Amino acid sequence: MQHGRNAAKHFENHAHFERKIMTKSAIRLAAFGFMAFTTTLAPFAKADEWDKRTVITVHQPIQVEAKVLEPGQYVMKLFNSSSDRHILQIFNADETKLEMTILANPAYRQEPTSNTRFTFSETRYGQPPALRTWFFPGDNSGLEFSLAR
Repeated sequence: MQHGRNAAKHFENHAHFERKIMTKSAIRLAAFGFMAFTTTLAPFAKADEWDKRTVITVHQPIQVEAKVLEPGQYVMKLFNSSSDRHILQIFNADETKLEMTILANPAYRQEPTSNTRFTFSETRYGQPPALRTWFFPGDNSGLEFSLAR
């Protein structure tokens, strides 16, 4: 009978040991899966954050620096540069044509908002309104554009 108890106890210890190994393996596999997910997909999830990609629909002509954007849809995004975050590119709606590249000035606001904010400056009679500033949602810093002369 003693031998039966020892065998049962040995079996219980062995089963407990196997469960611990399987639990550790499952935790390692889950951690590896999470790491693989974040390193491969996280850069794509933040793409709009990095380049500040913004789709705008213009219902009337607007002036952006020296160029007039006619009514339509455009994509605005920062040039892919880690050293200068004030270069803005404006593309057509499907991003197949670069409409303009602008070296803007930094702008700052006290309170960030949850949506994109544009401000416009008044222009001379007969000229379209001029884009003055652009702020991306949640940011205090944005871009300020020069007025055409």
